Amino acid sequence: GNASTNAGGLRYLRYGSLRGNILGVEAVLADGSVVDSLSTLRKDNTGYGLPQLFIGSEGTLGVITRLTLLVPARPKAVNLAFFGVRSYEDVQRTFVLARKKLGEVLSAVEFADRAAIDFVLQREAGTGVRDPLEKTYPFYVLIETSGSDEDHDTEKLHRFLEAAMQPGAAGDAVETAVVQDGIVAADRSQAKAIWRLREGISDAMTVAGYVYKYDVSLPLPRMYELVEATRARLDAEGFSDVAPAAGYGHLGDANLHLNVTSLKGRDDRLLSLLEPWLFEWVAEAKGSISAEHGIGQCKPDYLHLSKASSAVSLMKLLKQTMDPKGILNPYKVLL
Repeated sequence: GNASTNAGGLRYLRYGSLRGNILGVEAVLADGSVVDSLSTLRKDNTGYGLPQLFIGSEGTLGVITRLTLLVPARPKAVNLAFFGVRSYEDVQRTFVLARKKLGEVLSAVEFADRAAIDFVLQREAGTGVRDPLEKTYPFYVLIETSGSDEDHDTEKLHRFLEAAMQPGAAGDAVETAVVQDGIVAADRSQAKAIWRLREGISDAMTVAGYVYKYDVSLPLPRMYELVEATRARLDAEGFSDVAPAAGYGHLGDANLHLNVTSLKGRDDRLLSLLEPWLFEWVAEAKGSISAEHGIGQCKPDYLHLSKASSAVSLMKLLKQTMDPKGILNPYKVLL
């Protein structure tokens, strides 16, 4: 399932896509025949890269039954820091500084706005998960480092912290500190609680009402612009109080998760405000309507916004050739 959807994740920045870590695939075709393209080789330039046909095709070309994975070593030293910042511009500055100062040990850089964090804190009240900072901020950045030498990694993290909290030290034209406050997890328990603030957003917004979820990729400077545009659109139609929007996601690969929760339940008028407007906005910004969760049965009508007509035509030809009766995961990806 993960391979068929080319699932992303929190540490794409460090380890890359699942597609890039699969060495070989065995798959069953629509006629029942088995394609053996298993390999344990990092380099194999013999003919077509058949495994790539099945990775990310969401089961529409074949059913993956076995695969070989390139598995990285588990890091011996992991550090986690959580920061409060004043603007999305400072979110970007924090990311740039982290890339400069942390380099090879950087494994994850996540962000969330205050609205997203509030949903988690409301749902997790009484569980021990709390806001680790004394003051509230419009945005938060979570940074994880992973390496093999704890002393080395900790020293690099401390140098980053010094630069991030010192006005003018980021090396840009802005003479203010990149971050306003922050905390480094003291142990695994605290790190787990901090991660919960980020990983619990989707569930928290889902249980709060009927949620409309969007998974898009955009040029980094424009990522949060979509959240602001969505809020303005909802506010103009009187939905701001009954359908709050929140933005969060992966800075390392410019993947935004935008959730809109209808507190009163499903609302088709709200949906009509969001779609297809939101997908068209992403297309105009040179983004992708699906960063890591695929097309499925909800987005085939909008595939043309992220794929050229020639690419869609070739996809249809492959589907017709490999599954002429349309029995593999029908009504998904292609119409």
